[in-house]
Amino acid sequence: MKRFIYIITDRNRNNLHVGLCSDLLKTLQFYHQMPTLFFDSAQQLNRLVYFEEINNEDQAMERFKFVSTFTRPQKEKMIRSVNPDWVDLTIGLNYENSGARTRPMLRPSISAARKLVTF
Repeated sequence: MKRFIYIITDRNRNNLHVGLCSDLLKTLQFYHQMPTLFFDSAQQLNRLVYFEEINNEDQAMERFKFVSTFTRPQKEKMIRSVNPDWVDLTIGLNYENSGARTRPMLRPSISAARKLVTF
């Protein structure tokens, strides 16, 4: 089963929260729905800046424990190695999992009209 280790931060990058989950999009939705769960409204955790996908549950737990012990400079170095501009990665995840990459179907009325037209 897939597990995700992630780092989420606020808009000012003051707080770095390390987490472990099995469904990253659902977890991010939870943070969006409960913005003041961990901090006050000025420090809402809403920006995904780093994540790893690990296929083994035991390895994911070990990695989570390891990353959780990192100091802030170590976490920043890890984030900057893959996301130097600290861009919110949620947008890319939403795009990948939406149907945006599938080819849209033509409306039946248009495709039928095209078949009837002959020159």
